[in-house]
Amino acid sequence: MNLSEKILYHKIHPLKLGTDIGAALASLWFFWQHKLLLGLFVHFAPPIIVSLIVVYGVDLELQRQSAFGRYVKRMMTHRVDAIRFGGDVVIVLGAWHRSLPAIAMGIAIVISCWLSGLTAKKSP
Repeated sequence: MNLSEKILYHKIHPLKLGTDIGAALASLWFFWQHKLLLGLFVHFAPPIIVSLIVVYGVDLELQRQSAFGRYVKRMMTHRVDAIRFGGDVVIVLGAWHRSLPAIAMGIAIVISCWLSGLTAKKSP
């Protein structure tokens, strides 16, 4: 498996998904309290560390061969990834401005990106 495949499939490894979700949720408290540096650290450091561990130290063949892996290979384009990151930014800004509707909108953007392949037309 080449590096670009590892980068793709590491996104669906349970350790990576759990770290991303946990770090995002934990960081919201710090953003809500206007503790920018601590919020940024909690939001980004654990996912980056776990990404490096998973990409370089974990066999991702199980993820590649899974139905979820086939789905992600088909739908997780650079565009979808960028929009998903944009949703993450909306969540963080929502927490900073103490806006539950903005946080909810950001979460909806992220979830819709992950689900976008369910409604996308399959290529022939």
